[in-house]
This record gives sequence, C-alpha cells and structure tokens, in this order.
Amino acid sequence: MEFNHGGFWLRLAAAIIDTIITQLGLTIIGVIIGIFVGIFMGAAGSPMGDIEMVAGGIGYAIGIIGQWLYFTIFEISGWMATPGKKILGLQVTDLNGQQIGFGRANGRYWGKIVSALILMIGFIMIAFTDKKQGLHDIMAGTLVIKKPSA
Repeated sequence: MEFNHGGFWLRLAAAIIDTIITQLGLTIIGVIIGIFVGIFMGAAGSPMGDIEMVAGGIGYAIGIIGQWLYFTIFEISGWMATPGKKILGLQVTDLNGQQIGFGRANGRYWGKIVSALILMIGFIMIAFTDKKQGLHDIMAGTLVIKKPSA
C-alpha cells in the first residue's frame, strides 16, 4: 500500500506546535502543584532547600509523565495524531495504515528518547528514509502519513 508520507519539515512544524502546547500546559500544572508543595511543606516546617528539591522532583516527574501521556493518548485516539499533527493533516499509523494501539504508541514515545540521545540522528533520519521514518518510527513499526482525503 502506498502512502503520502509526512516529511521532515512538516513533522518538525507539528513537533513545534506540540512542544508549545505541552510546555504551556505542563508549566501551569507544575506551578499549581509547586504552590501546594510549598504551602504544605512550609507549614510542616521544612527547610527551603527541601521544599525546592521536592518541588523540582515533582516537576520533573510531571514533565515526563505529562509528555508521555500527551503523545501516547493522542496517537491512539480517533485522531491518530497529536494536536500539532492534526492541525497539519498528519496521522500516526502502523505500517499498513491502520490505527496504532497503546503498545506501539508507548514504544514510539520512548523510542523518541533514543532518537534524541544519539545527537538527534534518529529524527534527522526522517529526511533521508524512503518512508520518512525516524528511528523511533522504525523501532515501533509506525508511519506518519498525510491524512487521506475523505
């Protein structure tokens, strides 16, 4: 089956949109939780250094979990795309153009970390592979395609 694959620049634009959305949302959540941590730990008499350490750790965990949930849930949804991809007419599918499940979306998300750790080469591969796949797509058995017209 032949697909119209989402190329490097289109996918980069979608990633920028998704980064803006996730960072704004997670920053708001982090600030709210940070305020509550400060209030409760301060009321308990904890030193400021402990409060900062706990709040920082919670913020880091929220960032990781929040991004994982954002990408995984949107990619297994009926949209088959994050908001950034949807805005630009892209969908994440399996190699046959079908909707992916939790396992594949989960693997794709964690594969992005591998793609980033090797000096972003896993993402740069999108520009050079026939099916416009990054390393994380190859690892998860996924494609990013332009949504077919209805």
